[in-house]
Order: sequence, then C-alpha cells, then structure tokens
Amino acid sequence: MSRTVPPEELDEAVACWRRDGYARLPAFADPEAITALRDRYVALTTGTLPDPGLFFQPDTDSGRYEDLVFGHGWAGPDTPYRKVERLERDPLFFAWLSQPLFEQLARRVFPGAVSLYRATVFAKAGGTGSNIPYHQDGGRFWGLDRDPELQIWTALDDVPAAAGCLEVVPESHLAGLASPMGGLVPAALVAARSPVPVPLSARAGDVVLLNNLLWHRSGPNTTPNPRRAFTVCYLDGQTRCTRKRRAPRTFTAVWPATLDRSLSAVDR
Repeated sequence: MSRTVPPEELDEAVACWRRDGYARLPAFADPEAITALRDRYVALTTGTLPDPGLFFQPDTDSGRYEDLVFGHGWAGPDTPYRKVERLERDPLFFAWLSQPLFEQLARRVFPGAVSLYRATVFAKAGGTGSNIPYHQDGGRFWGLDRDPELQIWTALDDVPAAAGCLEVVPESHLAGLASPMGGLVPAALVAARSPVPVPLSARAGDVVLLNNLLWHRSGPNTTPNPRRAFTVCYLDGQTRCTRKRRAPRTFTAVWPATLDRSLSAVDR
C-alpha cells in the first residue's frame, strides 16, 4: 500500500510539521494503491457504486469561492465536484486513512486515542475549479472544544502549480487563529502581512502533513487533467463537539489509546 518509511524519516517529518506547519513524504504510496483509490472515487461520484452516505459539494461555474452552494448533495454523474466528504464510510478509503504508517505519524502527535473529523477528496476538474482564498481549518466555525492539529493529504493525481496545487505560508500556524471564528483569513490581515506562499506541487502518491492552523489556499486548475487529493483530519480522541443548534457530532474512532509510550507525543 505504501513504501517502507524508517522511524527517523517519520520523526523528521513530524519535526518539520511542528516547525513549518507542513512536511512532505514524497512517493509515499504505491501506484497500485493510488489507482485503486482514484478508481473508487470515480465509481462513487458517477454512481457506479452505491452511495454509503457521502456528502457531495458541486464546484462553481464561475470559479468564485463566494458562489459555492451548500446542501445540494449528489447532482449526477457528470457533475464536477469540489469536495466529497464522509469517505471513511467507504472501506477502501478507510483502509488507507487507518494504515499503520499513518498511525505511527498520529502517535507522534496525539498522546492517546485518535479519532476522525473528516475524510475528504478535494477536486478540481480539468480547466475548472474554484479559487480558494487563504483559510485555516479551525476556530469556532468547526464546533470543537479544541482546535484540530493534524491533516494528512495524499495526492491522487499529479498536481503541478498550474493545476491549483496547495499554497502555504510557512510558520503561519505559530501565530494561532487569525480570528476566533476561524475559516477564511480576513482580507485586511492578508493585505497587512503580504505573505509569500510556497506552492506544494506534488506527484500522485506524494503525502503532505499539514497543521490545521497553517494558512493555505489554492487556485483554479488551468490544465486539462483532473486534480484530486484525499485529505484526512485526525483529532485527539478526547475532542468533543460543542455544537448547540443540532445534536452534537460524534467522531469515528481510528486508533485506541496505546500503552506503548515509545510513540507517544508525551515523550517527544
């Protein structure tokens, strides 16, 4: 499923993630694993496989983030979707997100049990895709009693800069939330800081670790090829939903607490 990664490379990746807010693990996935995930995504979005209860968000025709529509769900097999969530309900995607090497990474971050906030494919069809402004994946908008920290992003396609690759602002996570609400970084703050983004172009099978509070954005896909990536947000297993208007969410358990403190964040 994925290449052998020695412990020292995992240590280095997590150290880089803590310092810079992101870290790369190039050529992490076997081509066969990526092909299988890509084919499963196509089967789920075209309706070839039964929908296990996924959340679908179509992309905009305009490419403007402000024009995104929420709550419409699956809109047909030919619809370009911006994101598909709840992929933990599919056994192939769950096997990928719960693999032993990802567990070893998560154990270096979380001291106990690990659960899941979301498992999502973000996509930009060839020649389309919304322009996503700088944002952070945390704050009151997420409805949690603590901010999430770790995302693991897997490229399902080659993602050059022209395809709308991730662009990040190194070390921006160290300043915490740009606003208590989280989500989009206020335009006035972006203008004041004039950040210089680093494009994270990738090849299919590359993996990137992201801190949730790292400023990141992406542009439209100007290539003829699709740009798809599977991103998983892991949580400290003690995290609780603070939502009041509806019943609080429960989060899928991925790994239980371990007694093996050799991999615990407490000892690092």
